[in-house]
Amino acid sequence: MAKTPSKKSGKTTKKSGDIKRRRRRIETYSSYIYRVLKQVHPEIGISKKAMSIMNSFVNDIFERLAQEAVRLARYTKKTTLTSREVQTSVRLMLPGELAKHAVSEGTKSVTKYTSLNG
Repeated sequence: MAKTPSKKSGKTTKKSGDIKRRRRRIETYSSYIYRVLKQVHPEIGISKKAMSIMNSFVNDIFERLAQEAVRLARYTKKTTLTSREVQTSVRLMLPGELAKHAVSEGTKSVTKYTSLNG
């Protein structure tokens, strides 16, 4: 006699209340901010509220730099944002020494990326 597959063969039926939903991932700069903090001041921690403020700060600076880079690309009638527009926006938006450090770090990162990815 041939065996008929049972109703519980691998698939489980779930009631409407049993559905497991994945939480939507919230992307933050928290882990990166924490790593930099530990590089600069290994003995100091950061509160949740302070981390939230730092995250807002990074998002704000990112938005400003991106807007400026887009503006520069539009002036030159280009449709692609390159490292050149980003570098110029950094020079325009950040003050003095901070801009110099940001440009050198950016240049270092772009050089490393291009050497790894051909």
